[in-house]
Amino acid sequence: MIANKIPVAVVILNFNGKNYLEKFLPSVLKFSGESKVFVADNNSTDDSVSFLKDFFPTVIVIKNEGNYGFSKGYNIALKQINSSYYILLNSDVEVTENWISPLLSLMESNKKIAACQPKILDYKNNKLFEYAGAAGGYIDNYGYPFCQGRIFDTIEDDCDQYQDSKEIFWASGACMMIRAETFWEVDGFDNDYFAHMEEIDLCWRLRNIGYSVYVEPKSKIYHIGGGTLNKISTKKTFLNFRNNLITITKNDFSKNIILKLVFRLILDGIAALKFLLAAQPSHFIAVIRAHFAYYYSLPSIVSKRKINKKSPNFKINNSFIYKGSIVIDYFIKRKTKFSDLKKIDFFD
Repeated sequence: MIANKIPVAVVILNFNGKNYLEKFLPSVLKFSGESKVFVADNNSTDDSVSFLKDFFPTVIVIKNEGNYGFSKGYNIALKQINSSYYILLNSDVEVTENWISPLLSLMESNKKIAACQPKILDYKNNKLFEYAGAAGGYIDNYGYPFCQGRIFDTIEDDCDQYQDSKEIFWASGACMMIRAETFWEVDGFDNDYFAHMEEIDLCWRLRNIGYSVYVEPKSKIYHIGGGTLNKISTKKTFLNFRNNLITITKNDFSKNIILKLVFRLILDGIAALKFLLAAQPSHFIAVIRAHFAYYYSLPSIVSKRKINKKSPNFKINNSFIYKGSIVIDYFIKRKTKFSDLKKIDFFD
C-alpha cells in the first residue's frame, strides 16, 4: 500500500486483457492528470503483467492470486490502495480529456453522494449510448435494471437529451467513482456475485443507509462492452438471473417482497421458455440453474439481508425505483425509450 493517501486512484481490473490494456491505457494515462493508475490483475495467464512492466512502468500493478471475478478481485485490490476516491474502470474503455474533474467536483460538492458515473457511449459507434450504464441506471419495481438511454436491447442515440447531472439508482461498474471510506462502510462488493449486477447491489446498499448515486454527463467515456463475458455466454445468463434474484432479496425491504419475488420467478420462467422456443436450450438450462442456485443460497442471502438492516443508518429507500414493470411497458406497451416513461411513475 502507498504510505501517503492519494486523492484519486484509477483502478482497472484485468484478466487476460493485454490487448485492451495496449489499446486503452494510453488514453487513461494521458487524460488522468495527477491521479494514480493501478491495474489489479486477476492472475492472468497471458503476458499482461510483464507487458505492463515493460511498456507502462508508471502503472502500479497489484497481482491477485486467482481469477476472483469482478467483486472479489476489486475487493482484494482496493484494500491495498490508500486513496480518498476510487475510480473503477473497465479495461475496454477509452477515456476523454478532462473526464475525472467533473466527477470529482460533483463528489466534493455533496458528501452524501457515495458514487457517480460518467456518460457512457459506445466505442464502436460513438453516437450511441453503451449498454452497460448509458446515462445512468435505474430498476423497476421487480428488480429489472434499465438506463437513461437503454431499455433492454433498445439503445438510443446520444443527442444530449440526458445532459443533466442528476440522481440515479445505480452507477455502472464499467466506470464508477466512489468514496473509499463509503465503499468500505458497506464492506465493498459482495464476493458471491463474481460478476454482473454487483454494482447494483452495492449502490442499493449505499442508498439504504442514506447515500445517493449520481450521473455526471459532463464526463464522457467510450466503452466496448462484453469484455468479461460476451452477450451470448450462458455463464452471463446464469449470473444475470441468479444475481438479480439475490439483489432483490437482499435489498428490497418493501412489505410485498414475497409477491414481487413470485412475480419475478414467473417472468424468469417465461424468459426461459423464450430461450427454449428460440432453439437456445443452453440458455434455458442456465436460467433453471440460476433459480436452483438462488434457492440453495437463500439462507445466506437472508442472513445478509438481516445484516444490512442492522446498520445504524438503515432506512428503507425506494426513491428512483420505477413503480411499474419495465417488462410490461417495454414488450407490451412499446415504451422503448427512457423519455417514454413518465416522471410520476418513479418513487420519490
